[in-house]
This record gives sequence, structure tokens and C-alpha cells, in this order.
Amino acid sequence: MFPYADEPFSESEADVLRRYVTSLDGPVFALVNLPEVVKGALFARYSRSAKSLRRLFLDEFVGDLDVSGDLGVDATVGLSRAEQLYERVFLEYGDDSVAQLGGVHLACEQASNILTKVLERGRLMSYLEQSTRYIAYDSRLPTGHYRYYRDREILDSAYGARYVGDMDRMFDTYAELLPVMQGWFARRHERRAGDSEIAYRQSVKARALDALRGLLPAGSLSNVGIYGTGQSYELLVMRLAAHPLPEARRYGEMMLGELRKVIPSFLERVDRPDRGLVWIEYLRERRRETEEIVSRLWGDTPGDQAVGGSAGVTLSDFDPAGEDKVIAAVCFEGSHMSDAAALDMVRGLGGEEKLALLKAYVGGRSNRRHRPGRAFERTSYRFEVVSDYGAFRDLQRHRLLSIEWQGFTGGLGYSMPSEVAEAGLARQFGESIDRSAELFEALREGFPAQAPYALSLAHHVRYVMEMNAREAMHVLELRSSEQGHPSYRRIAQEMHRLIADVAGHGLIAAAMEFVDHGDYALGRLGAEQRRIDRGSDPLASSPV
Repeated sequence: MFPYADEPFSESEADVLRRYVTSLDGPVFALVNLPEVVKGALFARYSRSAKSLRRLFLDEFVGDLDVSGDLGVDATVGLSRAEQLYERVFLEYGDDSVAQLGGVHLACEQASNILTKVLERGRLMSYLEQSTRYIAYDSRLPTGHYRYYRDREILDSAYGARYVGDMDRMFDTYAELLPVMQGWFARRHERRAGDSEIAYRQSVKARALDALRGLLPAGSLSNVGIYGTGQSYELLVMRLAAHPLPEARRYGEMMLGELRKVIPSFLERVDRPDRGLVWIEYLRERRRETEEIVSRLWGDTPGDQAVGGSAGVTLSDFDPAGEDKVIAAVCFEGSHMSDAAALDMVRGLGGEEKLALLKAYVGGRSNRRHRPGRAFERTSYRFEVVSDYGAFRDLQRHRLLSIEWQGFTGGLGYSMPSEVAEAGLARQFGESIDRSAELFEALREGFPAQAPYALSLAHHVRYVMEMNAREAMHVLELRSSEQGHPSYRRIAQEMHRLIADVAGHGLIAAAMEFVDHGDYALGRLGAEQRRIDRGSDPLASSPV
């Protein structure tokens, strides 16, 4: 297979390899039918051997094969050898990169919306979360309870009965208003010629769910699918162990138990006194001491309130010279100038020359997934956002940017969608929000970590999002798209305006050509119709 050298294998060796590699020829192949810890151990040994991976597997790992049973799908390579290798490489030599070589898909179910923000904090993991936009929360669990977290400490306290009663009434209101809201949207936006019945009904339902999701408390349950490496899970489990929320600590224990069934060696350090336990205590102490000093210095200072309790976006920090620096980074990559010389050259260019350089670098983008290179990472924007918690939970999942948020207290007001008021449901909506806030205040002193379970997703939270121009292009184009939730679409649209008008980076803003500033009555309708037209509608037979 010129220019690649084929590697010879005996008939018996080839018979073994066929079960564990996708190809016997050529330099590219995948490992299959092996436990994650074995794949990682094999790669760790690979980095210290002159042998090919297939030869290394045959010479040093095949002796631990258990070839009894089904020879076609054999995931029974002996774990003891792999774990011994990890003990030597990972623990004794401290090669953390070894822990990045194996990953696990983990289902994390019945987690509160407060906990999901902790679970989704890590940058180097992948997450999929159950959506409040497409799944109605009017049904109950098999236990007969509504889907919210029932904290044991609260239930065992004097507030237990009130907690259950108030949370149930919030869900009752949501369930009662949902069909009313769906009927209102159906009357307000009649089906157009060419729209399929299924796409129309799904879009109407999605808009009703969008309008009412603010009624759901932050204690509402969600399911999260996570894929991550051993190293990422190690960090996550330690972060959960150090967290003040009891649910987080308990969840971390459950995750550790399940992960150790799959990648035990990757998590060997978590509860060692000289490794993980010291790290966990460091995280706890860092949080505790910082909070104490901030409280001592500014504890009596009243918090800034959003004007009129309204949401908003502020561009709190940016580099006025950022656009020139991005263009200089473009020139640096295609020249032999120093970084400083490239910037000096760009400063002397005229507007048309700068535009030509940036247009060439951005290229002809036929869709939002076509993005320019890393020169756009040369400048960044720091936005302060006050939004409803529902929008925050969607924006928080963008992992490459920096995001920090303040405590969720309900002190910044809340948002009520205009459609709710127009449908004549403002009183019921407001009463449920008031009930939420009153329950939070009742729980706040005795259960400061758990009290935010009671706050509705309509309540506002303050956070900052700092991102370079390349990440901003991704976030703003994605989150302003037609099918997006109206609350975060407005945030993305305003961020785009601020980059152009306040930062003065008109060329960068223009490159973000797929930021959608349109207004759509049934935002999901176009996407639903396109999916049905493609014949890929998994919900076609589902009741709407």
C-alpha cells in the first residue's frame, strides 16, 4: 500500500486482530470490542514502544485475552494487566495525558436544573441535556410525583410540607396553562398553505412550551448525557465532592461508583488521602475563604438591580484595537514578519485594504459552520448579561468561552413573555412566580444551597460571558437562529450589535453574516418542515 508499508501477520494473528481492529492493512484503523481502560493502557504503552499498535497488542496484550464465548464480539481482554500498567504510568510517573486516552458515555438522570449547571461546567467534555422546550413537564414520575428534586434535608425539616405543596402548585399552574397557551398560539398563527400538519402542531406546541417554561422551578429534573475522558471525569467527581450543594456531593458519589465499573484505574487518585482528598479540600477551602473575604469587604453593599427588573446585555470590556490585531494575526500566518511588525504594518493600511484582507481570510461562507481560522481568537469581548435562568441554562453549555455566574436569588426580577400577557394569563403566571420567590425566601436561611430549587426559570440571574471573536461567531450565529428560544435569541442579537456599534469592530461583526436578526412567529416551523421534507421526522407518530 505504497507509500505505506504493509505489516505481515500470521493467519492466527490475523484471526485475533479482526475482532479488535477495523482493518489489518494500512496505517489508519480503530480499536473495537475492548474496554476503555484497555484501549487507554494500550495507547500508554504505545507511546513508549517502537512497535506498531497491532504488533504491540499481539505481543504484549493478547496473552490476557479470554477467547471463550462469542468470538465476534469479545470485550474480555484481561483488565488486570491494563490496570497494572496504569498503576505504573499514571500513578507513579504522574503522566496525566494517559487519563485522556479512554472515555465513557455516562447517563445522568433526574438531576435538578441547579445540578446540571455544575455537571456541565467542564470544558473538555460533551453534553446533551433534556430540553424544557420540546418536552412538556405536566406528567409525573412513576412514583406519582411531579418532576422536581425532593431534597431530603428540606423534606425532613419543618418546611418539608410547604416545599412539596408549593412546588406542586407551580407544576399545577404550568399544566393548567399549557393547553390554553397552545390554543392561543394556534388561533394567533393559522397554518399556512404548504406547512404540514405535523410540523405546524409541533411548532405550536414548542412555542407554548417556550412561553411557559419560566413557570418551572430550577429544581425541575433533567437528564444529561455526558461523554468525557478519564481525566475529565476525575476533575468532575472532585468538583462535585467539594460543592456546597448536597445533591452535587451525592451525585458525585454515584458517578464515581459507576465509572469505576468501566475505567477504575483512571479514578484511582480520587479518594487517595495524598492526592484527590487533598485536592477536594483545596477546592472547598478556596471557595470558603474567598466568600468570607468578599463578604467582609462588601457584605453590606446592596446588589445592583437590573433597571425595572428587566433583562439586558452590556459589553463591559473589549480591545479598541482588536480589529487591527485580528488582521495582523491574519498577516502573521501568511508572512515571515514578527508579530509586532505585522501589527505595525496593519495600522498603516487603509480601510479598503483591511477589508480585503479580512474578507479573503473569512472566505465565502455558505453556512454558519464555515468559520475562519484562529486569527479571530486575537481579540475578545466580555459581556455582562442579566437574563432569565432558562436562557442562562442554554447559554451556559458553550464550553470554550469563559462564563461565571452569581448566586441565584431572584433579586433581579423576572421575565414574562409578552404572549402570556396577550393570552390573558398574566395573573396566573405572576402568582406562580410570587409563590416561587416566597418559598425561596422561606428556605434561604436554613438551606442556602438548596433554596434556589424553588426559584422559577423566569427569574433573572447575572453572569458574564467572555469569548474571542471566533467563539463569538459560533455562539451568536447558533443562538440567533430562527428555531432558537426568543429569550436567548435577543441576547445573541444584542451582543452582535454591541460588537459592531460599541466596540467599533464593524468588519468582524460583518463577518458574522449568519447572525439572524429576524423575528419569527413560530420559530420552529421552518426547521420542523425541513426535517419532514427530508423524511427524517422521528416524532411524526408521536402525539403533539
